[in-house]
Amino acid sequence: MSFQSYLDNVEAKTGNTPRRFIELARERGFDENAKATPVVTWLKEDYDLGRGHAMALFHVITKGPKISAKHVGKSGPHGDASDTLWLDGKATNPNT
Repeated sequence: MSFQSYLDNVEAKTGNTPRRFIELARERGFDENAKATPVVTWLKEDYDLGRGHAMALFHVITKGPKISAKHVGKSGPHGDASDTLWLDGKATNPNT
C-alpha cells in the first residue's frame, strides 16, 4: 500500500483528512517533536487505527507532507507517485 493510500484509507475510516488530524494533534499538544508511542496510542484509542495507519499519520504530524524519494515512481505495494502527500482529502486530490 502506498503512503498516500494509507492516508486515504484513514480518511475513509474516520471522516477526517490528514490535515484535520494535524490540527487535532496540535490541539492535544503533539507537534514536530512528538514521540510515536503517545500519538499511536491516541489514534488507536480515539479512532481505532492500527499501527501502520497511525504511523502514516505520525509522519505527517511530525514531518509534514514530504516523504523520502525512496519509493517515488516505483511500482509495487509501497510506491508513491510523488514525494509530496496530499493532505486535504481524497476527493480533492488532483493527482487521482
